[in-house]
Amino acid sequence: MNAKGYVVLTLEFSKEGNRWTGYCEELGTATFGRSLPEADRRLREAVLLHLNTLEDVGERERFFKEHGIEFHSTRPRNITVSIATRNKVFIRPHIQRIPQYSIC
Repeated sequence: MNAKGYVVLTLEFSKEGNRWTGYCEELGTATFGRSLPEADRRLREAVLLHLNTLEDVGERERFFKEHGIEFHSTRPRNITVSIATRNKVFIRPHIQRIPQYSIC
């Protein structure tokens, strides 16, 4: 059965020299940009590509279970993040819409 839904992911950004690096904690996806907005945009694109690839190869459900990623059938509200941060690190939650999700 295919369903639409959402996942909540943690995006972490840090300044390293003249660039910002972006990292998705749950997926292990990473990228960089010359500015924070560029790193954010590139990371969101990489996250969506990662999720779509997992679905294309039939591994999304297994990956979610192994990494504790919860599937939500409706858009989550009132998300809070409690993470100890390091100096010069920006962390924010990201709600990713998943167009189709195979569930058994």
